[in-house]
Amino acid sequence: MPLDFDSATATVAELFAETQPFILQGTAPPVMAELEQPFEIIFATNVQAYRETLLGCALARLQDHSINIRLPYINQGPGAYNGRTLDERVVNPFLQQHRIPSSRGPYLSTFRRSVRFDESTRQGLRDKTGYDAFLALIAALEGMDNDADIRDFITYLLYKFAKLREAAEVPLSRLQRISLEQYETLITSLLNTPSGGRLPVILVVAAFRTIKDYFGLDWVIDYQGINVADAASGVGGDITITHGGKIVFAAEVTERPLERARVVATFNTKIAPNAIEDYLFFVRPETLADDARQQARQYFAQGHEVNFLEIKNWVLMALATMGKRGRDLFNGHLLQLIDDPAIPRAIKVAWNEYISALTGSP
Repeated sequence: MPLDFDSATATVAELFAETQPFILQGTAPPVMAELEQPFEIIFATNVQAYRETLLGCALARLQDHSINIRLPYINQGPGAYNGRTLDERVVNPFLQQHRIPSSRGPYLSTFRRSVRFDESTRQGLRDKTGYDAFLALIAALEGMDNDADIRDFITYLLYKFAKLREAAEVPLSRLQRISLEQYETLITSLLNTPSGGRLPVILVVAAFRTIKDYFGLDWVIDYQGINVADAASGVGGDITITHGGKIVFAAEVTERPLERARVVATFNTKIAPNAIEDYLFFVRPETLADDARQQARQYFAQGHEVNFLEIKNWVLMALATMGKRGRDLFNGHLLQLIDDPAIPRAIKVAWNEYISALTGSP
């Protein structure tokens, strides 16, 4: 059966998306213990073709178990497949699109024509240790008859590619002058990008910094990293704004559903102990429970300002109000925050794609 290259493209895109939560959380997807070392070796070698070829072999194995993944040229007889076209139409475009360090030319160019992935090829290669690891992973693939196991293998392989990108520099596309309509598109895209909670906080911090600069406010704006406990850090929220050492207001940015219990817990652990007079929850409207609104009304009646805001509308209103100078300031702050070395490369690549789509640049 000939390979379905469109199906292979869809598969690699789907499985690569599944690796992103692991990258953002700093954990690895599961893989058989005996495969960890061979994977480490082929991702440490300078011969990029070993790992790129492995992805092609794995996609071929997943699509048709009758394929002999050791025979990547269609003229090699029964069971052979068109590895060259698989590379040109699926593997290389995927690697280039996602800014993963990779070969510019076909991965098979490293090997002699009509190569067989077995011991007979080993002698002519400069990195024999890497090739041995490659063969061990090929053998593991051949032993997998369950599609779920092969998909797990590919997911781990793609995770290693993603980690390779995390170690590389991803220059950010500059954000030039864009319209409010384009800002709405950009902010929507950023908020819909899996980021482990980073992008919503970044958008809010960039907006607060812009407001401070635009109006010349003597604010100190502190924000904490993702997954830093408020109690441990001694701050009032994800973002704390102070003036003269006193908290002006604090904000919590959340993507999770917000219910009454969380509002009460926030009041008891942050608002009351820190004597915060003004507290903002930045939420998605659809995730805000009615009982949370009711509890906020009770606190308001008791003299505490507890309010809810939707990020995109608030940022757009601020940008519209401050005009071109304000938007220029916002662009600079937003780019600076996303360019931070601690921000995963996956987020930076997504940013570049959004800016390219907005401006029509390659």
